[in-house]
Amino acid sequence: MATRFEPFHVPEYLLEQVRSLPEKPGIYQFINEEGTIIYIRKAKNLKRRVSSYFQKTPDNAKLAVLVRKVRSINHVVVDTENDALLLENNLIKRHLPRYNVLLKDDKTYPWICISNEPFPKVFTTRKVIRDGSKYFGPYTSGRIWKNLIDLFRSLYKIRTCNLNLSQENIRAGKYKVCLEYHLGNCLGPCIGLQEEPDYLNQIDQIGKILKGNTQGVIRLLTEEMHRFAGDYQFEKAAVIKEKIAALEQFQSKSTVANTSIKHVDVFSIVADDRAGYINFMKVVDGALVQTHSMELKKRLDETDGELLQLGIIEMRERIQSDAPEIIVPFALDYPLENLLITVPQKGDKKALLDLSNRNARYFKLDRQKQQVKHVNLSGVTRKLATLQKDLRLSDLPVHIECFDNSNIQGTNPVASCIVFKNAVPSKNDYRHFNIKTVSGPDDFASMEEVVYRRYKRMLEEEQSLPQLIIVDGGKGQLSSAMKSIEKLDLRHKVAVIGIAKRLEEIYFPDDSVPLYLDKKSESLRLIQQMRDEAHRFGIGHHRRRREKSMAVSELDQISGIGEQTRIRLLTHFESVEVIKTAGFEQISVVVGPAKARIITGYFKKPAE
Repeated sequence: MATRFEPFHVPEYLLEQVRSLPEKPGIYQFINEEGTIIYIRKAKNLKRRVSSYFQKTPDNAKLAVLVRKVRSINHVVVDTENDALLLENNLIKRHLPRYNVLLKDDKTYPWICISNEPFPKVFTTRKVIRDGSKYFGPYTSGRIWKNLIDLFRSLYKIRTCNLNLSQENIRAGKYKVCLEYHLGNCLGPCIGLQEEPDYLNQIDQIGKILKGNTQGVIRLLTEEMHRFAGDYQFEKAAVIKEKIAALEQFQSKSTVANTSIKHVDVFSIVADDRAGYINFMKVVDGALVQTHSMELKKRLDETDGELLQLGIIEMRERIQSDAPEIIVPFALDYPLENLLITVPQKGDKKALLDLSNRNARYFKLDRQKQQVKHVNLSGVTRKLATLQKDLRLSDLPVHIECFDNSNIQGTNPVASCIVFKNAVPSKNDYRHFNIKTVSGPDDFASMEEVVYRRYKRMLEEEQSLPQLIIVDGGKGQLSSAMKSIEKLDLRHKVAVIGIAKRLEEIYFPDDSVPLYLDKKSESLRLIQQMRDEAHRFGIGHHRRRREKSMAVSELDQISGIGEQTRIRLLTHFESVEVIKTAGFEQISVVVGPAKARIITGYFKKPAE
């Protein structure tokens, strides 16, 4: 289907806002008619940059949609271009505008934490709590942080318990030494056998190693070894010598470049039409001490340079990096203050950049494999890729859910949700819904209720959300479903469409013009298959519920027969028709002779 770029008349009041913008660096915000920020961007010259959006017809489909939705423009002037970049990054993370680059980082990687307490602990965690503790990471490689923890355990006698080792508790004798003390892994600070300054000296050395300053720790240990040897304390000197050997071995394994490269951050990027994949490496004294990869999802065909700048700011803020130099694959149009930016052409720094680039490519391949995991690489992938292209989806629709309502003249309203994974039914995930909050035949309100209940529960249980939601119905049912999607703040996380039965047209949120797919296309056939399956599944449940309701209502009319009796009768005989034909003795076995006479009398059968 060809993309249409409809002419858009820019309101005069909006042009007046653009003309009044200053020619200064800053950030601008596009706001829609609901007052929601839909796009945030930095600019070296606010007036010139914003004017470019409205001077000609956009040549990009997403940009055309964005411009049509702008109803107001806010701006913030800052002193420097660097301030604008930092402000842009912070505001995007706070407001999550629909048309901005989306940071895809769904893994929670571990950090190494030095706790803020007496006799601090050193441990790994996936939660960063701002309580004064020091965090180092994140570590995407389990091998790196495990090796570091093992190194600390072998070099230093640090505690692993969760005791509150305040001086008051230690003096009061509240604790006893544990097995770690008897194994020689702890020096017993809990009973006062190790002074806190000595313990903190160990923690200080661990902190330096985590920052990559292994050489500095080796120098301190070497001085201490010579001091002990000068005092003829050869056993203590020998212990420190073993620590130095362990650190030198660890450093030799970590070295990836010349040790003359003191402290640099390395960034590289590979991109496709959908996203940019950025790799970060932290190198200190030639040793790789930290690495991380992230995905930045495109929204308006951003360039590699724009994505890389956002990735640099995000990563350096996240790990609080103070490296004075960064290595990148190309010159940045937007230089950062107090930071040397190097684009190496040869030598050790170029080798580091090549290593980072290889990691970025591997990360891109890994992300693509995750999207089509367990998918048949011939038919299913092609079908899903075609559906993604036809519906203009940002993600491959591996997980799709479809909703349908069922009621007859407003009685026994129910809804169904069926699930397709990798383009085939996942029947264990099918769900029925009995409508609880709607009276009468109101399909719109029923759709709003079931969509809200479905995804509220999935969010509470931390289940993975679908990439696509299909609603059986036109604009009305789709609008009702979107009310629940927006209540749950899922508008930018899942795609939602409606399919109308009359002409099989596809409706999108906030778009009055439907999409007509070719009647023979695989995409339409898959959507129809899901719609028909949801209808079949819902009708079956509605029929069973209606039959049960009719049966129970007839038994309700028998005076003297309560709810428990009705349940026993239906459980035993399975239907009212069988109860009608049953004899007195058969019924009395289930509910006793007194109630059996009432039941047989009601159905005009003489009591025997």
